[in-house]
Amino acid sequence: MKSSFVLLACALAATSCSVIGGGDDQESAAEAGGQVVLVTHESFALPDEVVAAFEEESGYELVIRASGDAGTLTNKLVLTADNPTGDVAFGVDNTFASRALEAGVFDGHEFDLPAGAGDFALAGDDEHALTPVDNGNVCVNVDDPWFTAEGLAPPQTFADLADPAYEGLFVLPSAVTSSVGLAFLLATIDEFGDAWPDYWADLVDNGAKLTSGWSEAYQGDFTQGGGKGDRPIVLSYDSSPAFTVDGKGGSTTSALLDTCFQQVEYAGVLAGADNPEGAEALVEFLVGPEVQSALPESMYVFPVVEGTPLPEEWATFAVQPTDPHEVDPAEVAANRDDWLSEWRDITTG
Repeated sequence: MKSSFVLLACALAATSCSVIGGGDDQESAAEAGGQVVLVTHESFALPDEVVAAFEEESGYELVIRASGDAGTLTNKLVLTADNPTGDVAFGVDNTFASRALEAGVFDGHEFDLPAGAGDFALAGDDEHALTPVDNGNVCVNVDDPWFTAEGLAPPQTFADLADPAYEGLFVLPSAVTSSVGLAFLLATIDEFGDAWPDYWADLVDNGAKLTSGWSEAYQGDFTQGGGKGDRPIVLSYDSSPAFTVDGKGGSTTSALLDTCFQQVEYAGVLAGADNPEGAEALVEFLVGPEVQSALPESMYVFPVVEGTPLPEEWATFAVQPTDPHEVDPAEVAANRDDWLSEWRDITTG
């Protein structure tokens, strides 16, 4: 029986398309209101019927330009702030958001958020430039059957990951190019305080492997990622075990809930957008019921709107931490560049 992870991989593969929608519906949308261009990261995916619903309801053709991780996305948005490559950006998260706001990437767009969404609003975003769309927790994941076969107890804590017993087993994305990697760095800063550089030096000495993004780490190097990976410990999400259900009532992976950092992804209207009206319509659609209910199975993240139904497997396998690590956004904004510079020095030798 195919696991749900296969469905996830198919969804992610679909993001290689730059335009979603087609045929008569696409032509009528273009005639009615023109295009809305969404720039996003490589993990963005929505079912065709949801995209079609937006086009039918709004009268706009939706064009999707997806590449890189959220960190790469943010860097591109900052570099093109005076000449945006789209109308809306989705995927800037709470670890990178302050950089985008400082650079004036987004215009404000205030509207009545659905119930629950306001709980995820970015502190300090007084202009309402960013609308929360989804959330989840970045957590270390382990391949349970691998550890059983090796007769080795899996790690549980940050400190365990630097233990020689797990040398060469951990893979994670870079904190410079990946929002997932940056979230983990922030989690270690919250855990170890001023001693975080020493922890990272130990982690590197223990053979931790860095990749440019989540896809390379999970799908390429992780032993449960569907490829030929050889590392049974990976940085992923609290929801990931719901996508490795084995068909026997269990999952082949577990999230280590003591290692988690909450991540919220936002959408915003790009300053200087060619189609600001269409951009506003798309941002509001992203917190509507069609998108919110599709998020878990399309992008394996939690919706922000209260009462949105979740897949049955999530109740058992997508367990969220009760006390995730966090760092105040103002502290991130003030120290991010210095932290990343020191992190780069440690990890590149």
